[in-house]
Amino acid sequence: MFPKRSALAIGLALCVAGGGKPALAEGFQVVASDDRFVSLVAGRELRRLGIRLTVSPEGRIEGRAFGAPVTGEWTWQGGYFCRDLFWNDTDLGYNCQLVQESGDTLRFTSDQGAGMYADLTLR
Repeated sequence: MFPKRSALAIGLALCVAGGGKPALAEGFQVVASDDRFVSLVAGRELRRLGIRLTVSPEGRIEGRAFGAPVTGEWTWQGGYFCRDLFWNDTDLGYNCQLVQESGDTLRFTSDQGAGMYADLTLR
């Protein structure tokens, strides 16, 4: 089992990696539908600083972060990416996130766009 400090680090990396409070950043467009979201992530990998994730059109999240497995499920609800996520045995919880795109970057902003954000690159 990983120490709580490591769990906090992964939680922060997945939810806060971009830094500050959200703003509709210049150059980012809101991903408004599940069809658009699936077209962006299907067959691709999301990456950032030791994180590699795949988000399947069928609602699964799989990958690795900092050497440990990441698993989860997602749905699209009311214009938001809603996910339940686990890192190793640590439940990172349920959260609905605003998704924005800019080129090959997807920005996930927690708490329906009111929280912190993480930018992940599509590969």
